[in-house]
Amino acid sequence: MADSLFSDMVLLEVTGLSKKEKTGFAVKDIAFTLDSGTNLAIIGETGSGKTSVLKMIGGLMQPDEGAVLLSGERVLGPFEKLLPGHPRIGYLSQHFELRNNYRVEEELECKNLLTQEAAAEIYAICRISHLLQRRTDQLSGGERQRIVLARLLTMSPSLLLLDEPFSNMDRSHTQLIREVLKEISRRFRISCIMVSHDAEELLSWADRILVMRDGLIIQDSDPLTVYEHPVDAYTASLLGDYTYLPAALVFPDNKELREKQVMFRPEKFIVTDADDELLRGQVKEVAYCGSHYLLLVEAGEVIVKVKTSGKINPGERIGLTLFRSS
Repeated sequence: MADSLFSDMVLLEVTGLSKKEKTGFAVKDIAFTLDSGTNLAIIGETGSGKTSVLKMIGGLMQPDEGAVLLSGERVLGPFEKLLPGHPRIGYLSQHFELRNNYRVEEELECKNLLTQEAAAEIYAICRISHLLQRRTDQLSGGERQRIVLARLLTMSPSLLLLDEPFSNMDRSHTQLIREVLKEISRRFRISCIMVSHDAEELLSWADRILVMRDGLIIQDSDPLTVYEHPVDAYTASLLGDYTYLPAALVFPDNKELREKQVMFRPEKFIVTDADDELLRGQVKEVAYCGSHYLLLVEAGEVIVKVKTSGKINPGERIGLTLFRSS
């Protein structure tokens, strides 16, 4: 299965994709390509167009303009075929549809294109082998999600679309589905596109991140670049806390940056009493976050968010410098 699904060619090509709603464009002129075996994340605020793009790629929503090509062949929209969808594209929605009054094994067998041995491997990876004799109306939400995912995988997709797979799930199942998706990527090298608000998971899972706002792609890069060098404050906020500082303060010798602002994540600051401190301020708030404390430090006209392993009490005055990699 792994060898048949992976190649070194462009798998997906999206060109000029647009969809207009009554209130304006939901998606406008979206264009990108996706190589085989690549994990792509699409992030953005609610209403930015993420799910619309996902559905048009999967052939579940008709674009007004543009095209989606899978291995060079156009993906037809629902206005162009009787049953919407594409046989080589699996779409995992947030609803986990299963027929009632069936055993799980029966539900899976009706779509399976693999040998019994290959299907059993999928069931084991998705952690559902022990559920095969269970009735579909006796399953939790997390179990239903993993069964639908296994059903999609036994149909031998070339592309897997994941629409908010971590939403409405408790922490234990969220962790389990993270492990399942990582193992699927590692074992089968299926190309995946995920829409999610789980920033922590996207950073560790994705090879590329597309950032959307108002139906447009505003940044397309690797996770490290999007996290540390976002194009604007909107993009920075999607992936966690941040602070903007005047570039003249951080880089006093760089005349070109003098009028600009530079973004820093909380972990880039170090609490210090050394002479090379960049800022000095008063701790206004302290939040315990389990593995660290998050401080809000008032330094003149700037409020700085700082991540530290040691507790510091509100009201204390501290110095801050920047972590600089060698």
